[in-house]
Amino acid sequence: MTPSPLGLYLHIPFCRQRCDFCAFYLEIHRDDRAETFVQSLIREIGLSAQQHVAAGRPIQSVYFGGGTPTVLAATQLIAILSEIRTQITLTSDCEITVEAHPSTISEQDLAQLLQSGVTRMSFGAESMEAGDLSRIGRPGAVSETITAVTQARAAGFTNINLDVMYGLPSQSLESWQRTLDRCLTLEPTHLSCYALTVEEDTKLASNIQRQRSPAPDEGLQIEMDEAAQRILGNAGYERYEVSNYAKPGYACRHNLLYWTNGEYLGLGPSAQSYLDGTRFGNVGDLMAYNTSLAANRLPIEDHTRLSEKERLRDAVIFGLRLIRGIPSHHLHQHAKNYGHAAVTAQLLAQQLIEEDGERSRLSARGRLQADTIAGRLY
Repeated sequence: MTPSPLGLYLHIPFCRQRCDFCAFYLEIHRDDRAETFVQSLIREIGLSAQQHVAAGRPIQSVYFGGGTPTVLAATQLIAILSEIRTQITLTSDCEITVEAHPSTISEQDLAQLLQSGVTRMSFGAESMEAGDLSRIGRPGAVSETITAVTQARAAGFTNINLDVMYGLPSQSLESWQRTLDRCLTLEPTHLSCYALTVEEDTKLASNIQRQRSPAPDEGLQIEMDEAAQRILGNAGYERYEVSNYAKPGYACRHNLLYWTNGEYLGLGPSAQSYLDGTRFGNVGDLMAYNTSLAANRLPIEDHTRLSEKERLRDAVIFGLRLIRGIPSHHLHQHAKNYGHAAVTAQLLAQQLIEEDGERSRLSARGRLQADTIAGRLY
């Protein structure tokens, strides 16, 4: 039996500054910190290859996320990728994604990344309206997104994603539609459209609490979600997950692993892994991460072996994010396993989950509350 392919995620924990809405683990970039981290990550790749990747089990997707991976020099990213190739087998058609803030990458960087085997660029545009960016503390300009996509295409990239957000403070339905229209003129192969969620302990949460910023309006977010589905659907994009749209053949292979309960190895501080029915995570602290690897010790701080019941739970929770949904009998078996029959009935009665024949999926309102619903079903 051929072993199922793996995904590899690398968390690059640096940004030039923290955006108001961001709750990810990150550090402000400094050259010395970055160089130490790259050496630690290279060591972690070697140790993980020995301990976690079974011989002959290929990697089908590599994803550099963050943080902002491209605050590292292109040469540093290429050195990391080179070490991956040395230590681990990649499939011949491996999807290799690098996330980038448009202001942190040059035409020369893009050409070098393409030459090193990167197949997919993902640019954090967030909005194509300058006012939206300033209201969420997002550095950079709309023109930088246009330049970055143009340069990526000129370098030879054919698979380009844009991340955008809706429900931003003072964003109107009209300005959201303008953002989508401007994105479409750049002809990306993939668009990720995220509803703004207010995370605890962020500057945005503090601003809302102090009434310096309006809280997201759920009714308006539903309208924006429907507008995205209509506009992008008319432009030939297929919605395949709560937040994701792709041209045919361009769904993000790496992210599909998460939603289909596939297996992946996560490297870097705070990165999570799921292998052989076990979830484990790295320490979310750069200094502790470096110290552990300097001692040739993997920086893993939690380790949970999942039972069959828990595996079904995760398959239900992640699978509901897919537009095609999940088999209804999985949802009801999970409800039975965890005594969630009343919760599930309530979610169906509130029309947050819809059932259609043999499948269950999130409704339009449910998609906006995907994380809350996941919490209720956990």
